[in-house]
Amino acid sequence: MNAETQRRIFRFGVFEADETTGELRKHGVRIKLHSQPFQLLVMLLERPLELVTREEMRQRLWGDNTFVDFDHGLNSAVNKLREALGDSASQPRHIETIAGKGYRYIGSVELAEPAARTPPVAAATTQGDGPSLSSDQAIPGRPPSATDNEEKLMRTILAAPHELPHAPRALVRTLFLLTQAMYLAFYVGALANLDEIRGILVDAQMLSPAVLMALLVASAVVAIPVRLFLCAAMTFDFPQFPDKFRRLFPLVLILDLLWALSPFLLIHHINVGVAFAMVAALVYLPFAQRSLVLMYARTSST
Repeated sequence: MNAETQRRIFRFGVFEADETTGELRKHGVRIKLHSQPFQLLVMLLERPLELVTREEMRQRLWGDNTFVDFDHGLNSAVNKLREALGDSASQPRHIETIAGKGYRYIGSVELAEPAARTPPVAAATTQGDGPSLSSDQAIPGRPPSATDNEEKLMRTILAAPHELPHAPRALVRTLFLLTQAMYLAFYVGALANLDEIRGILVDAQMLSPAVLMALLVASAVVAIPVRLFLCAAMTFDFPQFPDKFRRLFPLVLILDLLWALSPFLLIHHINVGVAFAMVAALVYLPFAQRSLVLMYARTSST
């Protein structure tokens, strides 16, 4: 590998692959990735939207004179790469499988010189020697998506797919569906006891019980079809479900935080301390649902 090639840094979405150091970073934070998956990533980033055949990968990663279980080794490398990127085979956002042929990178890629790591004197020398990569060079590919921009805002705080533990697909699905069933029970129970809830609000001398009642009914009416959609999507494994949930997450978050106060509707049956404990648990639930969806997506096979 010559010096010119070694300076390459590939930027794609929230990620950056530094060929000089063999490091993959996300938002500047290094993600652990072994040599073979990283070389595979570089091959794909060099040719976005183009098929990279399994034979090309074998030649570059193992060569002709190395005797290994090639299929198992390549599948393992792809799995580790997808895990690092938070990608999946069934709903790919980065690496698409071309059955029986190979793989291709389906996103947008930029190639740039690691100027921040180049000493000033060396940088000046390089500019005199010939063409340099001092400005970003776009590699043709898919334009940056709204999902990429959303990730930059959301993933800085929320858990990323590669940070989540592995779990059996059936367990993740069961927990997610039980959560949706719990919320549906909240909505139906509240709508079935509107008179009692109105009395609680009046007794509590709320500023406007009528407004709170209207908000409760409206949010329940909106939330019920949302919950039914989430149940159906998870049960029948809708295509691109993680992406659909990501778009719905702001709405789900607002509804869930609103209904996190629902334990106070049971104040005639439980004490205030228990109500606060239940509220704290319910505040966490929308983020738990997001994590379950990401874990579900990761369980897809290569």
